[in-house]
Amino acid sequence: MITHPKAEELTEAVAAWIEQIRPSLDPRNAFLARVAANALAAVTRELKQGPAAEAAAVERMAALLGRSGAFEDLNGELCERIRAGELTVETPGLLEALRATAFEQLAIDQPNYRHEL
Repeated sequence: MITHPKAEELTEAVAAWIEQIRPSLDPRNAFLARVAANALAAVTRELKQGPAAEAAAVERMAALLGRSGAFEDLNGELCERIRAGELTVETPGLLEALRATAFEQLAIDQPNYRHEL
């Protein structure tokens, strides 16, 4: 059976190769190689953690809005209702939902960020 590497396996392999050759590069290219490796690491985290984070965000938004739907639709409606003042800091569960979504995105974008709950 022929199997293909998963996208996250490919990004991890390329990042590892970049880190292997980075010490032999001049300072400017070593810096650019580190930037590239960091970008690949972010893509890898998005591939691994993104689907679960999005599914959890959809559940939270659906509970707040009282309807189901796709992430983009729910997110758009949530933003509109916040802008319109229909949902405020007094809305039960809103701040908790926004905080959870933000922390899940931070875990993908900046995994070394330490926050206080």
